[in-house]
Amino acid sequence: MASLSSFSAGTGRPPAIPGARWRPADAPLRPLLLWVRTGTAHVRLDGGPTLHLKAGEGAWIPAEDRAERTITTEPGTVAFPLCPHAGVGTRGLPELTRFDVPGDWQDWLIQLFNLQVTPFSGHGYSPEAIAELLRHPGTRPPTPATLDHGPAPETPATEERHPAPETLATDERHPIPETLASPTMPRARGARAVAEELMHDPALDLTVERWAARVLSSPRTLRRDFLAETGLTFEQWRLHCRLGAAVEFLAAGYDVDQVAALVGFASRNGLTRAFKGRFGLTPHEFGRRLFARPGGRGLTHRAAAARQTDDLIRMMHETNTPAAPEMLPPASTPSHTNDIHVLSWMYRGSGYLDIGDRRYERERGVATWIPAQLEHVTGLRENSVSLPLGNASTADLHLPAPLQVRFSPAWDDYLMFCSISARSALRPDDHNPRHILDLFAGQVAAQRALSVPMPTDPRARAVALECLRRIGEPGGTQDADIRAEIHRAFRDETGMTLTRWRYAARMRIARDLLTGGAPPSAVARRTGYAHLPTFSAAFSRFHGLSPREYQEREAAGGR
Repeated sequence: MASLSSFSAGTGRPPAIPGARWRPADAPLRPLLLWVRTGTAHVRLDGGPTLHLKAGEGAWIPAEDRAERTITTEPGTVAFPLCPHAGVGTRGLPELTRFDVPGDWQDWLIQLFNLQVTPFSGHGYSPEAIAELLRHPGTRPPTPATLDHGPAPETPATEERHPAPETLATDERHPIPETLASPTMPRARGARAVAEELMHDPALDLTVERWAARVLSSPRTLRRDFLAETGLTFEQWRLHCRLGAAVEFLAAGYDVDQVAALVGFASRNGLTRAFKGRFGLTPHEFGRRLFARPGGRGLTHRAAAARQTDDLIRMMHETNTPAAPEMLPPASTPSHTNDIHVLSWMYRGSGYLDIGDRRYERERGVATWIPAQLEHVTGLRENSVSLPLGNASTADLHLPAPLQVRFSPAWDDYLMFCSISARSALRPDDHNPRHILDLFAGQVAAQRALSVPMPTDPRARAVALECLRRIGEPGGTQDADIRAEIHRAFRDETGMTLTRWRYAARMRIARDLLTGGAPPSAVARRTGYAHLPTFSAAFSRFHGLSPREYQEREAAGGR
Protein backbone atom coordinates (compact mmCIF):
# COMPACT_ATOMS: atom_id res chain seq x y z
CA MET A 1 0.00 0.00 0.00
CA ALA A 2 1.36 3.39 -0.95
CA SER A 3 1.13 6.48 1.16
CA LEU A 4 0.34 9.79 -0.46
CA SER A 5 2.09 12.88 0.79
CA SER A 6 -0.80 14.18 2.87
CA PHE A 7 -0.65 17.65 4.32
CA SER A 8 -2.06 18.47 7.73
CA ALA A 9 -5.44 19.99 8.44
CA GLY A 10 -6.46 22.85 6.17
CA THR A 11 -5.51 26.33 7.23
CA GLY A 12 -7.40 29.54 6.69
CA ARG A 13 -11.08 30.20 6.33
CA PRO A 14 -13.05 29.25 3.23
CA PRO A 15 -14.10 32.04 0.87
CA ALA A 16 -17.66 33.29 0.95
CA ILE A 17 -20.13 31.31 -1.18
CA PRO A 18 -21.53 33.57 -3.92
CA GLY A 19 -25.02 33.46 -5.36
CA ALA A 20 -25.65 31.26 -8.40
CA ARG A 21 -28.22 30.71 -11.12
CA TRP A 22 -29.24 27.89 -13.41
CA ARG A 23 -28.17 28.32 -17.02
CA PRO A 24 -30.68 26.55 -19.29
CA ALA A 25 -28.49 27.13 -22.35
CA ASP A 26 -25.83 24.95 -20.73
CA ALA A 27 -28.00 21.85 -20.44
CA PRO A 28 -31.04 20.25 -22.05
CA LEU A 29 -34.31 21.13 -20.33
CA ARG A 30 -35.01 18.17 -18.04
CA PRO A 31 -37.11 17.65 -14.95
CA LEU A 32 -35.12 18.66 -11.91
CA LEU A 33 -35.07 17.80 -8.21
CA LEU A 34 -33.53 20.74 -6.32
CA TRP A 35 -32.55 20.22 -2.68
CA VAL A 36 -31.33 23.12 -0.54
CA ARG A 37 -28.72 22.04 2.02
CA THR A 38 -27.97 25.53 3.37
CA GLY A 39 -29.24 29.01 2.57
CA THR A 40 -32.12 29.98 0.29
CA ALA A 41 -33.08 29.25 -3.33
CA HIS A 42 -35.78 30.73 -5.55
CA VAL A 43 -37.60 28.94 -8.39
CA ARG A 44 -39.92 30.53 -10.94
CA LEU A 45 -41.56 29.00 -14.02
CA ASP A 46 -42.96 30.90 -17.00
CA GLY A 47 -43.21 34.18 -15.16
CA GLY A 48 -45.44 32.64 -12.48
CA PRO A 49 -45.14 33.06 -8.71
CA THR A 50 -41.72 32.46 -7.15
CA LEU A 51 -41.23 29.44 -4.91
CA HIS A 52 -38.84 30.22 -2.04
CA LEU A 53 -36.92 27.25 -0.61
CA LYS A 54 -35.01 27.27 2.66
CA ALA A 55 -32.52 24.80 4.10
CA GLY A 56 -33.94 21.28 4.32
CA GLU A 57 -36.50 21.81 1.56
CA GLY A 58 -36.62 20.54 -1.99
CA ALA A 59 -38.62 21.18 -5.13
CA TRP A 60 -39.72 19.07 -8.08
CA ILE A 61 -39.34 21.25 -11.18
CA PRO A 62 -41.07 19.78 -14.25
CA ALA A 63 -39.69 20.29 -17.76
CA GLU A 64 -42.88 20.24 -19.86
CA ASP A 65 -41.22 22.28 -22.64
CA ARG A 66 -41.53 25.43 -20.58
CA ALA A 67 -40.26 28.60 -22.21
CA GLU A 68 -38.66 29.96 -19.04
CA ARG A 69 -37.17 28.37 -15.94
CA THR A 70 -35.47 30.67 -13.45
CA ILE A 71 -33.50 29.18 -10.54
CA THR A 72 -31.32 31.38 -8.35
CA THR A 73 -29.58 30.94 -5.02
CA GLU A 74 -28.62 33.59 -2.50
CA PRO A 75 -25.04 34.03 -1.25
CA GLY A 76 -24.14 31.36 1.29
CA THR A 77 -26.43 28.76 -0.33
CA VAL A 78 -25.56 25.17 -1.20
CA ALA A 79 -28.29 23.64 -3.37
CA PHE A 80 -27.94 20.27 -5.12
CA PRO A 81 -29.62 19.83 -8.54
CA LEU A 82 -30.52 16.18 -9.20
CA CYS A 83 -31.43 15.47 -12.82
CA PRO A 84 -33.65 12.43 -13.45
CA HIS A 85 -34.11 11.00 -16.92
CA ALA A 86 -35.80 13.32 -19.40
CA GLY A 87 -38.56 10.74 -19.88
CA VAL A 88 -39.55 10.98 -16.22
CA GLY A 89 -41.40 14.21 -16.99
CA THR A 90 -44.32 12.26 -18.43
CA ARG A 91 -44.89 10.40 -15.14
CA GLY A 92 -43.57 12.83 -12.56
CA LEU A 93 -45.42 15.63 -10.86
CA PRO A 94 -47.12 17.98 -13.33
CA GLU A 95 -46.51 21.15 -11.31
CA LEU A 96 -43.76 22.88 -9.38
CA THR A 97 -43.94 21.13 -5.99
CA ARG A 98 -42.21 21.81 -2.67
CA PHE A 99 -41.31 18.95 -0.29
CA ASP A 100 -39.31 18.47 2.89
CA VAL A 101 -36.02 16.54 2.90
CA PRO A 102 -35.43 14.80 6.26
CA GLY A 103 -31.95 15.14 7.71
CA ASP A 104 -31.18 11.43 7.46
CA TRP A 105 -31.71 11.52 3.67
CA GLN A 106 -29.25 14.33 3.04
CA ASP A 107 -25.96 12.44 2.73
CA TRP A 108 -27.78 9.87 0.57
CA LEU A 109 -28.78 12.69 -1.81
CA ILE A 110 -25.21 14.05 -1.90
CA GLN A 111 -23.97 10.62 -2.92
CA LEU A 112 -26.74 10.35 -5.51
CA PHE A 113 -25.48 13.62 -7.03
CA ASN A 114 -21.98 12.12 -7.11
CA LEU A 115 -23.23 9.00 -8.88
CA GLN A 116 -24.95 11.15 -11.50
CA VAL A 117 -21.88 13.23 -12.39
CA THR A 118 -19.03 10.70 -12.10
CA PRO A 119 -18.26 7.22 -13.49
CA PHE A 120 -18.87 5.56 -10.10
CA SER A 121 -21.05 2.48 -10.35
CA GLY A 122 -24.19 2.70 -8.27
CA HIS A 123 -24.86 -1.04 -8.58
CA GLY A 124 -26.35 -2.22 -5.33
CA TYR A 125 -27.41 1.28 -4.33
CA SER A 126 -30.49 -0.34 -2.77
CA PRO A 127 -33.30 0.85 -5.07
CA GLU A 128 -35.31 -2.21 -4.06
CA ALA A 129 -34.73 -1.43 -0.38
CA ILE A 130 -36.01 2.10 -0.88
CA ALA A 131 -39.05 0.87 -2.78
CA GLU A 132 -39.84 -1.55 0.04
CA LEU A 133 -39.29 1.17 2.61
CA LEU A 134 -41.65 3.58 0.91
CA ARG A 135 -44.36 0.95 0.56
CA HIS A 136 -44.17 0.32 4.33
CA PRO A 137 -43.41 3.63 6.12
CA GLY A 138 -41.65 3.24 9.44
CA THR A 139 -39.91 -0.06 8.64
CA ARG A 140 -36.18 -0.40 8.13
CA PRO A 141 -34.82 -1.49 4.74
CA PRO A 142 -32.53 -4.44 4.29
CA THR A 143 -28.88 -3.48 3.99
CA PRO A 144 -27.27 -3.78 0.53
CA ALA A 145 -25.55 -7.01 1.54
CA THR A 146 -28.90 -8.75 2.00
CA LEU A 147 -30.16 -7.88 -1.47
CA ASP A 148 -29.68 -10.29 -4.33
CA HIS A 149 -27.99 -8.07 -6.89
CA GLY A 150 -25.53 -10.62 -8.17
CA PRO A 151 -21.81 -9.77 -8.43
CA ALA A 152 -20.92 -6.07 -8.56
CA PRO A 153 -20.08 -4.93 -12.08
CA GLU A 154 -16.59 -3.84 -12.97
CA THR A 155 -17.64 -1.44 -15.72
CA PRO A 156 -20.03 1.51 -15.86
CA ALA A 157 -23.45 1.47 -17.45
CA THR A 158 -22.04 2.71 -20.74
CA GLU A 159 -19.74 -0.32 -20.96
CA GLU A 160 -21.63 -3.10 -19.20
CA ARG A 161 -21.34 -6.56 -20.71
CA HIS A 162 -24.05 -9.14 -20.12
CA PRO A 163 -24.76 -12.69 -21.25
CA ALA A 164 -25.19 -12.87 -25.00
CA PRO A 165 -28.82 -12.73 -26.17
CA GLU A 166 -28.34 -16.09 -27.85
CA THR A 167 -28.07 -17.75 -24.45
CA LEU A 168 -31.62 -16.64 -23.71
CA ALA A 169 -33.17 -17.69 -26.99
CA THR A 170 -36.46 -19.49 -27.24
CA ASP A 171 -36.55 -19.02 -30.99
CA GLU A 172 -33.37 -19.38 -33.07
CA ARG A 173 -34.46 -16.66 -35.48
CA HIS A 174 -35.34 -14.12 -32.78
CA PRO A 175 -33.26 -14.52 -29.60
CA ILE A 176 -34.52 -12.67 -26.54
CA PRO A 177 -32.47 -9.45 -26.29
CA GLU A 178 -32.32 -9.38 -22.50
CA THR A 179 -29.46 -6.90 -22.66
CA LEU A 180 -27.44 -5.32 -25.41
CA ALA A 181 -23.77 -4.57 -25.77
CA SER A 182 -23.43 -0.80 -25.73
CA PRO A 183 -22.90 0.83 -29.12
CA THR A 184 -19.33 1.71 -30.04
CA MET A 185 -18.36 5.03 -28.47
CA PRO A 186 -16.86 7.68 -30.77
CA ARG A 187 -13.40 8.99 -29.85
CA ALA A 188 -13.63 12.59 -31.04
CA ARG A 189 -14.17 14.88 -28.04
CA GLY A 190 -17.44 16.49 -29.19
CA ALA A 191 -19.04 13.29 -30.46
CA ARG A 192 -18.00 11.38 -27.35
CA ALA A 193 -19.50 14.04 -25.08
CA VAL A 194 -22.81 13.71 -26.94
CA ALA A 195 -22.65 9.91 -26.79
CA GLU A 196 -21.97 9.90 -23.05
CA GLU A 197 -24.97 12.18 -22.38
CA LEU A 198 -27.24 9.96 -24.47
CA MET A 199 -25.99 6.82 -22.75
CA HIS A 200 -26.81 8.47 -19.43
CA ASP A 201 -30.18 9.74 -20.61
CA PRO A 202 -31.39 8.34 -23.96
CA ALA A 203 -34.63 10.33 -23.79
CA LEU A 204 -32.82 13.60 -24.51
CA ASP A 205 -34.33 14.75 -27.79
CA LEU A 206 -32.07 17.50 -29.10
CA THR A 207 -31.44 18.05 -32.80
CA VAL A 208 -27.96 17.52 -34.22
CA GLU A 209 -27.68 21.30 -34.51
CA ARG A 210 -28.40 21.81 -30.80
CA TRP A 211 -26.03 19.01 -29.79
CA ALA A 212 -23.30 20.54 -31.96
CA ALA A 213 -23.77 23.94 -30.37
CA ARG A 214 -23.64 22.34 -26.92
CA VAL A 215 -20.25 20.68 -27.53
CA LEU A 216 -18.78 23.60 -29.54
CA SER A 217 -18.76 21.67 -32.79
CA SER A 218 -20.64 21.87 -36.09
CA PRO A 219 -23.48 19.58 -37.21
CA ARG A 220 -21.40 18.38 -40.16
CA THR A 221 -18.40 17.51 -37.96
CA LEU A 222 -20.59 15.74 -35.43
CA ARG A 223 -22.26 13.60 -38.09
CA ARG A 224 -18.92 12.80 -39.71
CA ASP A 225 -17.32 11.74 -36.42
CA PHE A 226 -20.20 9.40 -35.50
CA LEU A 227 -20.15 7.72 -38.90
CA ALA A 228 -16.35 7.44 -39.17
CA GLU A 229 -15.77 6.14 -35.64
CA THR A 230 -18.83 3.98 -34.96
CA GLY A 231 -19.96 2.90 -38.43
CA LEU A 232 -23.40 4.35 -37.66
CA THR A 233 -25.04 7.63 -38.51
CA PHE A 234 -25.93 9.80 -35.53
CA GLU A 235 -29.60 8.79 -35.83
CA GLN A 236 -28.72 5.08 -36.07
CA TRP A 237 -26.40 5.34 -33.07
CA ARG A 238 -29.05 7.10 -30.98
CA LEU A 239 -31.65 4.47 -31.94
CA HIS A 240 -29.22 1.70 -30.96
CA CYS A 241 -28.66 3.46 -27.62
CA ARG A 242 -32.39 3.88 -26.99
CA LEU A 243 -33.23 0.27 -27.80
CA GLY A 244 -30.48 -0.96 -25.50
CA ALA A 245 -31.93 1.16 -22.71
CA ALA A 246 -35.43 -0.09 -23.55
CA VAL A 247 -34.27 -3.65 -22.97
CA GLU A 248 -32.90 -2.73 -19.54
CA PHE A 249 -36.07 -0.91 -18.47
CA LEU A 250 -38.34 -3.71 -19.71
CA ALA A 251 -36.24 -6.20 -17.77
CA ALA A 252 -36.59 -3.97 -14.70
CA GLY A 253 -40.38 -4.29 -14.88
CA TYR A 254 -41.47 -1.03 -16.49
CA ASP A 255 -44.44 -1.29 -18.83
CA VAL A 256 -44.18 -0.43 -22.51
CA ASP A 257 -45.67 3.06 -22.19
CA GLN A 258 -43.25 3.96 -19.40
CA VAL A 259 -40.30 2.60 -21.36
CA ALA A 260 -41.26 4.60 -24.44
CA ALA A 261 -41.15 7.80 -22.39
CA LEU A 262 -37.95 6.83 -20.57
CA VAL A 263 -35.96 6.25 -23.76
CA GLY A 264 -37.28 9.07 -25.91
CA PHE A 265 -40.03 7.65 -28.12
CA ALA A 266 -43.08 9.87 -28.65
CA SER A 267 -45.47 6.94 -28.39
CA ARG A 268 -45.80 3.27 -27.53
CA ASN A 269 -46.30 2.50 -31.23
CA GLY A 270 -42.99 4.13 -32.17
CA LEU A 271 -41.09 2.01 -29.67
CA THR A 272 -42.92 -1.15 -30.75
CA ARG A 273 -42.08 -0.63 -34.43
CA ALA A 274 -38.41 0.06 -33.76
CA PHE A 275 -38.07 -2.77 -31.25
CA LYS A 276 -39.70 -5.34 -33.55
CA GLY A 277 -37.68 -4.11 -36.53
CA ARG A 278 -34.46 -4.80 -34.66
CA PHE A 279 -35.30 -7.90 -32.64
CA GLY A 280 -38.20 -9.51 -34.45
CA LEU A 281 -40.56 -9.38 -31.46
CA THR A 282 -42.52 -6.63 -29.74
CA PRO A 283 -41.57 -5.20 -26.32
CA HIS A 284 -44.63 -6.93 -24.84
CA GLU A 285 -43.56 -10.29 -26.31
CA PHE A 286 -40.03 -9.75 -25.03
CA GLY A 287 -41.28 -9.03 -21.51
CA ARG A 288 -43.56 -12.07 -21.51
CA ARG A 289 -40.70 -14.37 -22.59
CA LEU A 290 -38.25 -12.81 -20.17
CA PHE A 291 -40.41 -13.13 -17.07
CA ALA A 292 -41.39 -16.68 -18.03
CA ARG A 293 -37.76 -17.61 -17.47
CA PRO A 294 -36.84 -18.93 -14.00
CA GLY A 295 -34.53 -16.95 -11.75
CA GLY A 296 -34.26 -13.25 -10.99
CA ARG A 297 -31.71 -10.69 -12.05
CA GLY A 298 -30.51 -7.46 -10.46
CA LEU A 299 -31.07 -4.08 -12.02
CA THR A 300 -28.53 -2.55 -14.36
CA HIS A 301 -27.00 0.78 -13.36
CA ARG A 302 -29.31 2.69 -15.72
CA ALA A 303 -32.45 0.90 -14.58
CA ALA A 304 -31.46 1.34 -10.95
CA ALA A 305 -31.07 5.09 -11.54
CA ALA A 306 -34.57 5.23 -12.99
CA ARG A 307 -35.93 3.32 -9.99
CA GLN A 308 -34.21 5.77 -7.64
CA THR A 309 -36.00 8.62 -9.38
CA ASP A 310 -39.31 6.81 -8.90
CA ASP A 311 -38.53 6.38 -5.22
CA LEU A 312 -37.69 10.04 -4.78
CA ILE A 313 -40.96 11.04 -6.43
CA ARG A 314 -42.87 8.67 -4.15
CA MET A 315 -41.00 10.08 -1.16
CA MET A 316 -42.41 13.52 -1.96
CA HIS A 317 -45.94 12.13 -1.74
CA GLU A 318 -45.46 10.31 1.57
CA THR A 319 -47.37 11.74 4.50
CA ASN A 320 -45.29 9.71 6.96
CA THR A 321 -41.75 10.57 5.89
CA PRO A 322 -39.73 7.37 5.59
CA ALA A 323 -36.33 6.96 7.19
CA ALA A 324 -33.36 6.89 4.86
CA PRO A 325 -31.33 3.71 4.37
CA GLU A 326 -28.94 3.18 7.25
CA MET A 327 -25.90 2.57 5.08
CA LEU A 328 -24.54 3.86 1.79
CA PRO A 329 -23.20 0.89 -0.19
CA PRO A 330 -19.66 0.73 -1.60
CA ALA A 331 -19.08 2.15 -5.06
CA SER A 332 -16.17 2.13 -7.52
CA THR A 333 -15.22 3.31 -10.98
CA PRO A 334 -14.00 1.02 -13.72
CA SER A 335 -10.29 1.10 -14.52
CA HIS A 336 -9.87 4.14 -16.75
CA THR A 337 -7.67 7.10 -17.68
CA ASN A 338 -8.51 10.79 -17.97
CA ASP A 339 -7.02 13.25 -20.44
CA ILE A 340 -7.15 15.92 -17.70
CA HIS A 341 -6.23 16.01 -14.01
CA VAL A 342 -9.27 15.41 -11.76
CA LEU A 343 -9.70 16.68 -8.20
CA SER A 344 -11.83 14.49 -5.89
CA TRP A 345 -12.70 15.22 -2.25
CA MET A 346 -13.77 12.80 0.50
CA TYR A 347 -16.72 14.37 2.31
CA ARG A 348 -17.59 11.36 4.46
CA GLY A 349 -16.01 8.03 5.33
CA SER A 350 -13.02 6.77 3.37
CA GLY A 351 -12.01 5.52 -0.03
CA TYR A 352 -9.00 4.54 -2.09
CA LEU A 353 -7.16 5.24 -5.33
CA ASP A 354 -5.58 2.30 -7.16
CA ILE A 355 -2.85 3.06 -9.73
CA GLY A 356 -1.24 -0.09 -11.08
CA ASP A 357 -0.46 -2.31 -8.12
CA ARG A 358 -0.34 0.60 -5.66
CA ARG A 359 -3.22 1.56 -3.41
CA TYR A 360 -3.50 5.07 -1.96
CA GLU A 361 -5.86 5.60 0.96
CA ARG A 362 -8.25 8.57 0.95
CA GLU A 363 -9.55 9.82 4.31
CA ARG A 364 -12.38 12.15 5.30
CA GLY A 365 -11.57 15.77 4.36
CA VAL A 366 -8.78 14.86 1.94
CA ALA A 367 -8.89 16.22 -1.62
CA THR A 368 -6.78 14.34 -4.17
CA TRP A 369 -5.52 15.42 -7.55
CA ILE A 370 -5.62 12.32 -9.79
CA PRO A 371 -3.09 12.76 -12.61
CA ALA A 372 -4.05 12.63 -16.28
CA GLN A 373 -3.01 9.67 -18.43
CA LEU A 374 -2.61 7.28 -15.49
CA GLU A 375 -4.90 4.25 -15.53
CA HIS A 376 -6.63 4.05 -12.17
CA VAL A 377 -9.63 2.93 -10.12
CA THR A 378 -11.21 5.08 -7.43
CA GLY A 379 -13.45 3.48 -4.83
CA LEU A 380 -15.65 4.34 -1.87
CA ARG A 381 -16.15 2.14 1.14
CA GLU A 382 -19.53 1.53 2.70
CA ASN A 383 -21.15 4.63 4.18
CA SER A 384 -18.72 6.96 2.37
CA VAL A 385 -19.34 9.96 0.11
CA SER A 386 -16.98 11.74 -2.27
CA LEU A 387 -17.48 14.65 -4.66
CA PRO A 388 -15.56 15.90 -7.71
CA LEU A 389 -14.27 19.46 -7.21
CA GLY A 390 -12.93 20.30 -10.67
CA ASN A 391 -10.42 19.57 -13.40
CA ALA A 392 -7.14 20.98 -14.66
CA SER A 393 -5.46 20.58 -18.03
CA THR A 394 -1.93 19.26 -18.32
CA ALA A 395 -0.92 22.74 -19.51
CA ASP A 396 -2.23 24.31 -16.29
CA LEU A 397 -0.80 21.82 -13.82
CA HIS A 398 2.29 19.60 -13.90
CA LEU A 399 1.28 16.52 -11.92
CA PRO A 400 3.40 13.39 -12.33
CA ALA A 401 1.92 11.71 -9.22
CA PRO A 402 -1.18 12.06 -7.01
CA LEU A 403 -1.20 15.06 -4.68
CA GLN A 404 -3.34 15.50 -1.57
CA VAL A 405 -4.39 18.22 0.80
CA ARG A 406 -6.64 17.94 3.84
CA PHE A 407 -9.49 20.42 4.42
CA SER A 408 -11.13 20.89 7.81
CA PRO A 409 -14.91 20.39 8.20
CA ALA A 410 -15.29 24.19 8.13
CA TRP A 411 -14.74 23.93 4.37
CA ASP A 412 -17.51 21.38 3.72
CA ASP A 413 -20.18 23.75 2.42
CA TYR A 414 -17.77 25.71 0.25
CA LEU A 415 -16.32 22.57 -1.33
CA MET A 416 -19.82 21.22 -2.03
CA PHE A 417 -20.59 24.51 -3.75
CA CYS A 418 -17.41 24.09 -5.85
CA SER A 419 -18.52 20.58 -6.87
CA ILE A 420 -21.99 21.74 -7.88
CA SER A 421 -20.54 24.65 -9.89
CA ALA A 422 -18.07 22.33 -11.64
CA ARG A 423 -20.52 19.55 -12.52
CA SER A 424 -23.91 21.20 -13.07
CA ALA A 425 -25.55 24.20 -14.73
CA LEU A 426 -26.08 25.88 -11.34
CA ARG A 427 -23.12 28.23 -10.96
CA PRO A 428 -22.15 31.87 -10.32
CA ASP A 429 -22.24 34.40 -13.15
CA ASP A 430 -18.47 34.85 -12.98
CA HIS A 431 -17.66 31.16 -12.52
CA ASN A 432 -14.01 30.44 -13.33
CA PRO A 433 -13.14 26.73 -13.64
CA ARG A 434 -9.50 27.57 -12.76
CA HIS A 435 -10.56 28.89 -9.35
CA ILE A 436 -10.32 25.47 -7.73
CA LEU A 437 -6.77 25.11 -9.06
CA ASP A 438 -5.76 28.39 -7.39
CA LEU A 439 -7.60 27.42 -4.20
CA PHE A 440 -5.83 24.06 -4.00
CA ALA A 441 -2.42 25.62 -4.71
CA GLY A 442 -2.99 28.18 -1.98
CA GLN A 443 -4.04 25.51 0.51
CA VAL A 444 -1.00 23.36 -0.29
CA ALA A 445 1.29 26.37 0.01
CA ALA A 446 -0.16 27.33 3.38
CA GLN A 447 0.27 23.82 4.70
CA ARG A 448 3.81 23.53 3.37
CA ALA A 449 4.59 26.57 5.51
CA LEU A 450 4.58 24.07 8.37
CA SER A 451 8.08 23.15 7.10
CA VAL A 452 9.25 26.43 8.69
CA PRO A 453 10.74 25.46 12.09
CA MET A 454 7.85 25.09 14.55
CA PRO A 455 8.11 25.69 18.29
CA THR A 456 7.53 22.65 20.49
CA ASP A 457 6.05 24.52 23.44
CA PRO A 458 2.28 23.80 23.24
CA ARG A 459 1.27 27.43 23.75
CA ALA A 460 3.78 28.75 21.22
CA ARG A 461 2.81 26.06 18.70
CA ALA A 462 -0.85 27.04 19.04
CA VAL A 463 0.11 30.65 18.26
CA ALA A 464 2.11 29.48 15.23
CA LEU A 465 -0.86 27.53 13.86
CA GLU A 466 -3.16 30.51 14.44
CA CYS A 467 -0.70 32.71 12.52
CA LEU A 468 -0.85 30.27 9.60
CA ARG A 469 -4.64 30.21 9.70
CA ARG A 470 -4.71 34.01 9.51
CA ILE A 471 -1.73 34.44 7.18
CA GLY A 472 -3.88 36.06 4.49
CA GLU A 473 -5.26 38.75 6.80
CA PRO A 474 -3.45 42.09 6.68
CA GLY A 475 -1.64 42.41 10.00
CA GLY A 476 -2.43 38.84 11.04
CA THR A 477 -1.91 38.02 14.71
CA GLN A 478 -0.92 41.10 16.72
CA ASP A 479 2.30 40.65 18.69
CA ALA A 480 0.98 42.90 21.48
CA ASP A 481 -1.62 40.23 22.29
CA ILE A 482 1.05 37.55 22.86
CA ARG A 483 2.59 36.87 26.27
CA ALA A 484 6.32 37.28 26.85
CA GLU A 485 6.97 33.58 27.56
CA ILE A 486 5.60 32.68 24.13
CA HIS A 487 7.95 35.18 22.46
CA ARG A 488 10.76 33.56 24.45
CA ALA A 489 9.72 30.08 23.27
CA PHE A 490 9.88 31.20 19.64
CA ARG A 491 13.41 32.58 20.09
CA ASP A 492 14.65 29.53 22.01
CA GLU A 493 13.01 26.81 19.89
CA THR A 494 13.08 28.22 16.33
CA GLY A 495 16.00 30.64 16.47
CA MET A 496 13.65 33.43 15.32
CA THR A 497 11.50 36.03 16.93
CA LEU A 498 7.76 35.63 16.35
CA THR A 499 7.82 38.52 13.89
CA ARG A 500 10.70 36.97 11.94
CA TRP A 501 9.06 33.53 12.06
CA ARG A 502 5.82 34.94 10.61
CA TYR A 503 7.83 36.72 7.91
CA ALA A 504 9.58 33.43 7.00
CA ALA A 505 6.24 31.59 6.85
CA ARG A 506 4.78 34.23 4.53
CA MET A 507 7.80 33.97 2.24
CA ARG A 508 7.55 30.16 2.20
CA ILE A 509 3.93 30.40 1.05
CA ALA A 510 4.81 33.11 -1.47
CA ARG A 511 7.50 30.93 -3.08
CA ASP A 512 5.09 28.02 -3.57
CA LEU A 513 2.38 30.23 -5.05
CA LEU A 514 4.79 31.96 -7.44
CA THR A 515 6.25 28.61 -8.52
CA GLY A 516 2.70 27.44 -9.25
CA GLY A 517 2.18 30.37 -11.63
CA ALA A 518 0.08 32.71 -9.46
CA PRO A 519 0.54 36.39 -10.38
CA PRO A 520 2.48 38.46 -7.79
CA SER A 521 -0.59 40.62 -7.08
CA ALA A 522 -2.59 37.54 -6.06
CA VAL A 523 0.31 36.22 -3.98
CA ALA A 524 0.51 39.55 -2.16
CA ARG A 525 -3.15 39.30 -1.14
CA ARG A 526 -2.85 35.63 -0.20
CA THR A 527 0.06 36.33 2.15
CA GLY A 528 -1.53 39.30 3.89
CA TYR A 529 0.01 42.26 2.07
CA ALA A 530 -2.49 44.96 1.18
CA HIS A 531 -0.30 46.47 -1.55
CA LEU A 532 1.88 44.83 -4.21
CA PRO A 533 4.86 47.22 -3.76
CA THR A 534 5.01 46.38 -0.04
CA PHE A 535 5.00 42.65 -0.83
CA SER A 536 7.60 43.03 -3.59
CA ALA A 537 9.94 44.92 -1.26
CA ALA A 538 9.53 42.29 1.48
CA PHE A 539 10.08 39.42 -0.96
CA SER A 540 13.17 41.07 -2.50
CA ARG A 541 14.62 41.73 0.95
CA PHE A 542 14.20 38.06 1.92
CA HIS A 543 15.30 36.43 -1.35
CA GLY A 544 17.53 38.95 -3.07
CA LEU A 545 15.33 39.11 -6.18
CA SER A 546 11.83 40.35 -7.01
CA PRO A 547 8.76 38.10 -7.13
CA ARG A 548 8.70 38.35 -10.94
CA GLU A 549 12.39 37.50 -11.22
CA TYR A 550 11.96 34.55 -8.87
CA GLN A 551 8.99 33.28 -10.88
CA GLU A 552 10.89 33.55 -14.17
CA ARG A 553 13.87 31.72 -12.71
CA GLU A 554 11.71 28.87 -11.44
CA ALA A 555 9.87 28.60 -14.76
CA ALA A 556 13.17 28.43 -16.67
CA GLY A 557 14.51 25.77 -14.31
CA GLY A 558 11.44 23.58 -14.91
CA ARG A 559 11.91 23.48 -18.67
